[in-house]
This record gives sequence, C-alpha cells and structure tokens, in this order.
Amino acid sequence: MSLPLQGMLIALWLSLVFTIAEGLRRGQQDGELVRKAVHIGTGNVVPLAWGLGVPYEICLAVAGGFTTLALMSQFVAVLPMISGVGRKTFGVFYYALSITLLVGIFWPLGLPQFAVIGVLVMTWGDGMAALIGKRWGRHRYMVWGNGRSLEGSLAMAVASYGVTVAVLWPFGGWSWVVALPVALVASVLEASSPGGTDNLSVPLISAGLSYGLCWGLGLV
Repeated sequence: MSLPLQGMLIALWLSLVFTIAEGLRRGQQDGELVRKAVHIGTGNVVPLAWGLGVPYEICLAVAGGFTTLALMSQFVAVLPMISGVGRKTFGVFYYALSITLLVGIFWPLGLPQFAVIGVLVMTWGDGMAALIGKRWGRHRYMVWGNGRSLEGSLAMAVASYGVTVAVLWPFGGWSWVVALPVALVASVLEASSPGGTDNLSVPLISAGLSYGLCWGLGLV
C-alpha cells in the first residue's frame, strides 16, 4: 500500500474520532467521556499503522510531533479537547511520550506487536477503568492518594487482558498465559501511579512484561 493511501486512511480514522468527540462535546456530555473517546480513538492509530505497514520513520516522526504538541499543550491551549477537563497533570504528554518510546524501541526490532500491546492496554484499559469506574464505581479505595473503585480496576484488568490476547493470538497459543500477569500488573499500576504517570508506567511496563514473558516462552 502506498504511503499517501496509508496517510489518507489514518487521517480518515482520526477525523472520525474527533468528529465523534466534538459531537459528544456539543451534546454537553461529560468532559471525561469526551477525553476518553479521544484517548481510546487516537491510541488505535498505532495498531492501524502496524496493520497498514506504515514505515518506522514515519511512525516515529508523527509520534514525536504529537509528543511536542502535547508538551506545548501544558502551557498553551494547543489540544484543548484532550487536556481541557480541569486536570493539571502531564498525563497527555506522558501518553504521547510513551507511544514515541514504544515505537522507537519495538519497531526497529521487528516486534511492533509489543508496542501495540502497551498502547492498547493504556488506551482501552485506562479508558474503560475511568468510564466504568465513574459510572458504576461503588466500592471505592485509595492507593497513595489516588481514588479508585474496584469496578474500575476490574474493567482495567478485563480490557487489558482482552487486548493482550487479541494482539498475541496470531503469534502462538500461549497468549492467554501472557495476558493474565500483564492485566494484573497494569491494573495495579493504573491504580497506584500518581499524577497521570500511569500513561507512562502502564504502557511501558505492559509492553516490556509481555515481551519478557513471550521471550521466556519461546514465542519471540
């Protein structure tokens, strides 16, 4: 597939994501729902780029550019739809930085599936934890000052397990074995990482752990 066509398909996906987010915003939906729609939708660009075969250099350049914009958004309203929900953390920057690091580490090794696992655990896992925890979270707990719910943490674990199995399934039948500790560790990190740092700790450790377990099982 040609690079212009790859770019067009990714641009169409992002246009859809931001159109949906803008519709939610105009419909006066909760700001967290809008933010998580973008959080999940933009994260899916990484597996899309993998599936389309976008060259490593392009992936890294785009991720690096997004990281720069995310850092700027901490001081200027560059990405208000993502960061403008009253949070004073570097969560969006950590989100973009983690994608850049994962692409930079695993794409050159010919192992993009582990970068995809890290990103999807962060996007779908954290996204489901926030949305379900806020809507249905009744059993609250605190970890080092972070307020969480058992319902949200369970959603995090289930989503993380599901995306890890989905990504690794084509590479061997042990995907469910790898996915279980990844889901558990990711859930603990999401609950305990302060100030938006879960957007850095969750994807990097999830990717590294899944790679290490697959290496130990002889799957890579």
